[in-house]
Amino acid sequence: MEKKILVVDDDPELRQLLHEYLGGWGYGVLLASDGAQMREQLERHTVDLVILDLMLPGEDGLALCRNLRAKSSLPILMLTASGDELNRIIGLEMGADDYIHKPFIPRELLARVKNILRRSGDSGAAGMPVKALHFANWILDLNAHHLIDANGVVVSLSSGEFRLLKALADHPQRVLSRDQLLEIFSGREAGPFDRTIDVMISRLRRRLGDDSEEPLIKTVRNEGYMLTANVERRT
Repeated sequence: MEKKILVVDDDPELRQLLHEYLGGWGYGVLLASDGAQMREQLERHTVDLVILDLMLPGEDGLALCRNLRAKSSLPILMLTASGDELNRIIGLEMGADDYIHKPFIPRELLARVKNILRRSGDSGAAGMPVKALHFANWILDLNAHHLIDANGVVVSLSSGEFRLLKALADHPQRVLSRDQLLEIFSGREAGPFDRTIDVMISRLRRRLGDDSEEPLIKTVRNEGYMLTANVERRT
């Protein structure tokens, strides 16, 4: 089935470039120049990925990212200005799954798109024998991609949060390095100043209401992160 990508950017030349380039690789490409058009497209079409520019007129990309994430786990790939480190980090904290700097090479953007779509599809693959991971007082539902707390309350996760938590739960009480987690999270290697995983871990800790004295996700200095609880796999 054709995957649909919604490109939200106020630059008409860039929209046209991505329409032609991604369309040439077999994707259905929808276009929007601002938040109003984005919402209209989302109401009319089923979308598999949003490519979202942070610098938009009216509602900026950060606000749109936050609003999208509050309503769904739809994957979001941010377009950020080169060197705009603060907004990139804020975007990840708002729930974006990955980012790419402008100007970019179309082939690199294509690789990011493929990685996000593959990972979001793989993590919820039909026929998976294990349906849920139980740890502490939490259930990670592998089909619905959300958490359930001890009272049965559902906690929504972005696709990136889900992949990261599943990676930790698949290797309980084992330290995973930032490089390992970033490869799982976005299919790329970490740069020397890349804080993507640190930001995502902070978000997961907030979701879990993690206790700083006895954390579920423990920081192992100079090594990485570890899920401290035992994990039960249920079919």
